[in-house]
Amino acid sequence: MRLKFATAVAIFAVFLSGCSDSPKTPKTVELFNGRNLDNFYTYTRLNGTSSPADADVFSVKDGAIRISGARRGCLTSKDEFENYKITLEYKWGDATYPPRQDKARDSGLLIHSVGPDGGFHKTWMYSLEVNIVEGGTGDFWVVGDKSDKYSLTVLASDYQKNGKTLSRHNPKSGNPKTIHSGSIEWIDKDPAFTDVKGYRGAKDAETPLGEWNTLEVYAKGDSIEVFLNGKFVNKAFDVRPSKGKIQLQSEDAEIFFRRVAIEPLE
Repeated sequence: MRLKFATAVAIFAVFLSGCSDSPKTPKTVELFNGRNLDNFYTYTRLNGTSSPADADVFSVKDGAIRISGARRGCLTSKDEFENYKITLEYKWGDATYPPRQDKARDSGLLIHSVGPDGGFHKTWMYSLEVNIVEGGTGDFWVVGDKSDKYSLTVLASDYQKNGKTLSRHNPKSGNPKTIHSGSIEWIDKDPAFTDVKGYRGAKDAETPLGEWNTLEVYAKGDSIEVFLNGKFVNKAFDVRPSKGKIQLQSEDAEIFFRRVAIEPLE
């Protein structure tokens, strides 16, 4: 018999509490059940929370979640999570929209999401983002209010580009860099990255357009570790917050998710 979502979450909670008398090892929670979006609610900047008008932005098509990107917003888990591995299987669609119709296809996984819906730019909850974007999947962003409540630290090296100072993960010789806003790039992001549709870097791990990718994020304690198609791409520590809801962004590009799975970690 297939466990209902509420039952799975309850088992998950017992696991996280460290109870030694739990009768079974908790199983992976499939947030997307392959049929509907019952384990999520929607939010867009235009319509607010769970508006029927969002059906053209968030839907299920051929066994996968389709996020059209036509309006900015997110698909948000109804439950919070802590100490877990999340696995996303995603692929890009063809459609893109203003103001990014000619720019790199963009979305994102926002974890540890807290506070009010639309708290950040009236669009997303405050959170920590593992970016999903052509050429930059695995970049970290802090989606917060610039206070100490939202931050992460990465071993990183700075470099100059177009008069700006950028930071990239460098586990071998980087220095700890803490940010309360902005981003730190994944380990092999191409220095020549240009924000154009279809961009491909020399060491990109993402598959060609229209093919499925697997993004794995380990959120354990106050650390986050990211893998794309089996390749290590980024790692953060001293992250704040360290638990919360999960958001999948709608950000001007069509994207599909055929799996959104949570596996509890000790």
